[in-house]
Amino acid sequence: MSIRQTRFGMLPDGRAVHLFTFESDGGVKAGILNYGGIIQSLITLDRNGKPGQIGLGFETLGEYLAKRNFYGALVGRVANRIGGARFTLDGREYRLYQNENGGSLHGGKEGFNAKLWEANIDGERLRLDYVSGDGEENYPGTLSTTVWYSLLGDILKIDYEAKTDRTTIVNLTNHIFFNLNCCERDILAHEARIQADRYTPVDDKLIPTGEIASVEGTAMDFRAPKPIARDLEDIPEGYDHNYVFTRVNPGLEDWLVEVHDPDGGRTLKMATTEPCTQFYIGNFLDGSDRGLGGKSYQKRFGFCLEAQRYPDAINHSNFDSVVLNPGEVYSQTTMYQFAAR
Repeated sequence: MSIRQTRFGMLPDGRAVHLFTFESDGGVKAGILNYGGIIQSLITLDRNGKPGQIGLGFETLGEYLAKRNFYGALVGRVANRIGGARFTLDGREYRLYQNENGGSLHGGKEGFNAKLWEANIDGERLRLDYVSGDGEENYPGTLSTTVWYSLLGDILKIDYEAKTDRTTIVNLTNHIFFNLNCCERDILAHEARIQADRYTPVDDKLIPTGEIASVEGTAMDFRAPKPIARDLEDIPEGYDHNYVFTRVNPGLEDWLVEVHDPDGGRTLKMATTEPCTQFYIGNFLDGSDRGLGGKSYQKRFGFCLEAQRYPDAINHSNFDSVVLNPGEVYSQTTMYQFAAR
C-alpha cells in the first residue's frame, strides 16, 4: 500500500492544499486533505465487486472553503456542542463563539476543520500536525495535536494525540458522512446496530440535559439491528444523539457499531477507544450542496458516527471529564472496517 500526493488547490493566502490518496488491495480507496484533515473521498466495493463513493464531500477546495459544513473533517478543539457557548475552568469563565442556537458547535467560528495541517508521509501513514495557540477560539493553552490516518486492508484507522502547556478541554473526532448506497437514495433503509445501552437526552437546542438515560423501550434502542427509519416517527427531528457504549473498548477488540445497506450489501463497522459516539442522520442536509459525482445531498442522505467523549461534559459534573492538564496526553483511536455481503 502506498500513499500518493497531489495538489488539490490553493488557499486565499497562497498556501497549497494537498490530497493524499490511499488504495488497498481490497478495493478500498481513501483521499485525505491536509486542509481540515478532511476525508475527501472514500470508495468501497459492493457485493458484486462494483466500486462506489460512500463518503460525502466536494470536488474542489473552493467548495469546502465556502460551505464550512464539516464533511469528512477533523473537529476540535471540542467536538459537538457547548451549551451557552461558555464554560468555567479553574475558577475562570471562558466565553466561546456562538455559532448554533446560542451555543458553540464543533470548535467555534474557525475550528480544526478549517485549518491547514502540516502533512508528512510517515511510512504507510499520513501524519497531520496542528498547533492551536493559547486563546485560539478563546480556549486556554497551546494545544499541539497530531493525527495519523492509515489504511490497513479494509480498515481505515485514525489515531489522535494532543498535549497542552496549560489546563484546557479537548474532545476530538472526525465528522465523515457515510452513505452506503452511494447517495442513490437516503440512508433510512440502512440497518444499524449500536452497542449502547444509554444515551444523553438533549433539549430543544440539542444541548445535553445532564441526564444519562436508558435506551430500553425507546426509539433510541439500536442494540439489535434495525432499519434507521423503523422508529423515526417517535423522533421526528431525527437522530442526532450521543450514545454511551455498553462497555469501554481500549483494545479495540469489539466492533461497537455496524451499519448495513441491504441493497448493495455494503457494511460498515466501527471500533473506538472512546466511550461514546454521536449518531447523526443528516437532518440538516437540504439538497443545496452538490457534491462528489454531482450528487445532491438531500435530507438524510448521510449518517455520521462521531467517536467522542461526552458532549458538553465541561458543564455537567456527572459526565466524564474532558479536561487535559500539562504533562498528560489526550489519545484516541477509531477504526472503520468496510465489507460487503
